Amino acid sequence: MNFEICTDSIEGAIAAEKYGAKRIELCAALSAGGLTPNIGLIQKCVEHSSVEVHVIIRHKEGGFDYDQNDVEIMKVDIEAAKNVGVKGVVFGILNEDNTISELNRELVEFTKSLGVEATFHRAFDFVTDYKSAIKMLVAMRFDRLLTSGLQPTAMEGLEVISYLQENYGDKIQIMAGSGVSPLNALELAESGIKNLHFTARKPSGIKINLSMGEKMIVDEKKIAGIINQF
Repeated sequence: MNFEICTDSIEGAIAAEKYGAKRIELCAALSAGGLTPNIGLIQKCVEHSSVEVHVIIRHKEGGFDYDQNDVEIMKVDIEAAKNVGVKGVVFGILNEDNTISELNRELVEFTKSLGVEATFHRAFDFVTDYKSAIKMLVAMRFDRLLTSGLQPTAMEGLEVISYLQENYGDKIQIMAGSGVSPLNALELAESGIKNLHFTARKPSGIKINLSMGEKMIVDEKKIAGIINQF
C-alpha cells in the first residue's frame, strides 16, 4: 500500500518520512480545499524529506472552471515547482457543466515535458458522468486520480472507487481520499486500491486573534494509526 499525506508544512513532510509514507501532497489553505503553496515551503520540503513531494496547482479557490489565462499561471507554478525538485503536481480543470476540460490535456503535456508526474485531484468528485470522465483522464495520460468516489468521504464512495480500480487501475493509479482514518483504512484497502490519501493535522489549541486563523500541528498519532496497520 502506498500512502500519501496531505500537508501544509515542513513538519508534515518530515513526519511522512518518519512513518514510511511514499508521498506528500503539499498545499496551502487546506480549509479551502488546498491552494498552491509558496516556493520556499516547496523547496524546503524537498530538501528536508526523502518522500516524494507532489504540489497542488490551484491558484484560487471557488471551483475548477478555468480559462487559458489560468492555464498560463498554472504552467508558471508547475515549472517553478519542477525547478526545486518536486516529483509531481496535482491539478484538475472542469468545464462549467462539470465535465473534464480539454485544457487538462495541455497541462499534462506540459507537465510531462518537464519530467513531472500529474495527478488529477478531487475536482473529479464533481463530475456527473464518472465513467466518461475516467476514460478522458486515461487518454490525457494522467498518472494518478485522487477521488472520494463522488461522495463526501471515500467510504461513502467506495462502490465507485472499486469500479474505477477494477476497470482502470492498470491504466491509471486510483487513490482513495477524504475521511480516511485508522478505523476504515483496512476496509478501503480491501477494495483493491493500492493508494490511500489522508490529511494528518489537528488544532494546536492556540487561537489567533483578528481572524488570522487557528494554528494547526501534525497529527502523528493518526499517521501511525493508519500506516502501522499494513
